[in-house]
Amino acid sequence: MSEFRAARDFLLDADPATARRDFRWPHLEGFNWALDWFDGVLTAETPDAVALKIVGSRPASSTFAELTARSNQVANWLRGQGVRRGDRILLMLGNQAELWESVLAAMKLGAVIIPATTLLTAKDIAERIERGRVSHVIADAADAGKFGDGDHTKIAVGDAGSWLPYHDAYEASPLFTPDAPTRSGDTLLLYFTSGTTSQPKLVEHTHASYPAGHLSTMFWIGLRPGDVHLNVSSSGWAKHAWSNVFAPWNAGATVLVHDYERFSAPALLEVLRQERVTTFCAPPTVWRMLIQEDLTAWKLPLRTAVAAGEPLNPEIIDQVDKAWGITIRDGYGQTETTAQIGNAPGEPVRPGSMGRPLPGYDVVLLDPVSGEPGDDGEICLPLDDRRPLGLMSGYVGGSSESMRGGFYHTGDVATRDQDGYITYVGRTDDVFKASDYRISPFELESVLLEHAAVAEAAVVPAPDPVRLAVPKAYVTLAPGAEADAATARSIFEHCRRELAPYKRIRRLEFGELPKTISGKIRRVELRVREPRAEFREEDLNQ
Repeated sequence: MSEFRAARDFLLDADPATARRDFRWPHLEGFNWALDWFDGVLTAETPDAVALKIVGSRPASSTFAELTARSNQVANWLRGQGVRRGDRILLMLGNQAELWESVLAAMKLGAVIIPATTLLTAKDIAERIERGRVSHVIADAADAGKFGDGDHTKIAVGDAGSWLPYHDAYEASPLFTPDAPTRSGDTLLLYFTSGTTSQPKLVEHTHASYPAGHLSTMFWIGLRPGDVHLNVSSSGWAKHAWSNVFAPWNAGATVLVHDYERFSAPALLEVLRQERVTTFCAPPTVWRMLIQEDLTAWKLPLRTAVAAGEPLNPEIIDQVDKAWGITIRDGYGQTETTAQIGNAPGEPVRPGSMGRPLPGYDVVLLDPVSGEPGDDGEICLPLDDRRPLGLMSGYVGGSSESMRGGFYHTGDVATRDQDGYITYVGRTDDVFKASDYRISPFELESVLLEHAAVAEAAVVPAPDPVRLAVPKAYVTLAPGAEADAATARSIFEHCRRELAPYKRIRRLEFGELPKTISGKIRRVELRVREPRAEFREEDLNQ
């Protein structure tokens, strides 16, 4: 614990050059971040500081001491319901106080958390329960209908009939005693993330890799004790844990959450102003919406702002700088890691660049063909004594393809200039991002092929002015099917039924698919092809 605090305090005081040169990951053996850091330091030293504040449709506010007591109650109650160390809990809650209580409670118990977005369909959930070997589910009552039968414990926030009521936990004791020490290498989190295979990969993180590993994220954001940090992120995704749990609480900052049913740029700006937010993180999609407003109309106390998910357009950085005098800083990381690369506070930002390797990360660019290191290649992390603490343990029951040749291979290609600034180029495979969500073409193509009119399908990103990219399907029709609006509408309706909203096909074009001699679809050609007779979902819905 003392090593963790020393590493954290070092990053709070060090300038970027010193931090990159001298930072060392803490050596942790027994470590439970919720008990040792959140309770043992933050609550012990700043009990009355606000740990969590939610504004919007489900408002809430808790000090560190209150959240310690409440999570203790939840942990004790969950233990009474049969939750044991190592059990896997599917946690599917929105931005509501019970989410943070449950995360801390599960950590204290030594249970394994499988975060899940509320956008999941019943099919998605069933797959996660089976592949994740889930023993317990905590979900909002509004989503209970998506869950089928099973022998797992069902706990609902709100009234969901036969489900156990979560709020009974508030009758339990606020004093918690762990049943055994937690080892830093014990599994803490399992994240499902899209890949190019038929099933999403299951990423494993430990009690060290995300809680302590996010010291790099804390440094990149520029968080300090007493900050009010607002991060725009949906629950269930790794970025939510990055910036709504570990990074701000590593610093001792307040986690501020804007809970909304429908996004509104003016409403978000007003929250930033009213709540006196000092540090702000949002995906580029949100930044693109914000600059549609007159930013000078909001006088904000922001000290720093960052973006992650995809490179920011220089025009956005320029407009925000002119309005607020703040330069948005890009950063890079994955579900599999914490923040690896970033424009650090106080350093010059080069538009288009993700920045330089963050403290604790030794980034190597390897030629995808020869495997030789250089200034152009795949972003890789060494697995020797330079292995970063923030790197996952691996994929559960999955391929070791990403861990080969002594490196973790991210699948992302970049270039590095003479000053060490790294610029993102693209994926080595066909996975892409739309509205900051990672999309696997294979998964969407599998759903398309279930439609009777579809013989073949390929999904690629199509440019979009707001989302940056949206999923577009190129479809070869089955015999007898007509390439008309009625068929397109039927395929869109099928996708709406079978896919979560963030995965939906938004554009569609009929025709033959380009292929290699061996019969593989050449998505690279489709990515650059100009639209021909394109159907758009929004047009057919009118």
